[in-house]
Amino acid sequence: MAFIEPLVAAVLGLLAGGLVNMLADDLPHHGSVGAPHYPDGARRPFLGLIAFLTGRRASPAGRRLGWRYPLVEIVLALAFAALAAAYEIDVQLVFYLVYVSVFVLVVVVDLEHRLILFVVMVPAAALALLDAIIAPDPRPTLVDSLAGGALGFGVFWVFWYGGVLFNRARFRGEDNQEVAFGFGDVMLAGVCGLILGWQSMIFAMFITVFAGALGGLVWILSRVVSGTNYAMFTALPYGPYIVFGTVVMLFFRDSVQTLLWRSWRWS
Repeated sequence: MAFIEPLVAAVLGLLAGGLVNMLADDLPHHGSVGAPHYPDGARRPFLGLIAFLTGRRASPAGRRLGWRYPLVEIVLALAFAALAAAYEIDVQLVFYLVYVSVFVLVVVVDLEHRLILFVVMVPAAALALLDAIIAPDPRPTLVDSLAGGALGFGVFWVFWYGGVLFNRARFRGEDNQEVAFGFGDVMLAGVCGLILGWQSMIFAMFITVFAGALGGLVWILSRVVSGTNYAMFTALPYGPYIVFGTVVMLFFRDSVQTLLWRSWRWS
């Protein structure tokens, strides 16, 4: 009957996905959350997946829900089930489930609005510190967590400020706010450092940089192949790459370390 726990976790993941969709709809615009609604404000089912399956994808006025709604709910259902199957049912699993939900929210909002919200980062930082205080090994200690937060925040602050200085020089004082890194990315990196601790955060930053470079290259090639004009210095959402590096080190740290050790021995 071990499958029951992942099944229950999957149901919880669907519900978490519904909540993430509500937050992604309202927080960027209002800073607060209302009832689930269609793009025109009409009430909709809590779960986008239910709306799709029951033929209620569109509001009475014809405004349709995007595919983001069922995709977010399905992704979180699968993620919750996988984590429940991989880890013991304890307080650490609860932290992991919340982290994954926050990461999905960050990715959705950053892709749709180019924002990483302060109202999301502050509770996430508090949660990471609580995790460091009460969770057992091998989670980072409070000191390691604080060091990781300082490392992530500091390194990405340098990137962000370098982009600000570059923009000022490039536009010679013209009003332009387009930068490669937003300050939200700096806050996100700090939170991810709190979650990982300083040692894992070092590897997460390398993964983030390489993934971001690869993603940028793929985006440029896709523009070229599709015949769409490419503007130099176009800023792309970077939050998903920070999340990717963090998730890799949070859940696959031992595999990454083993891979690096084998690569070092073969070199």
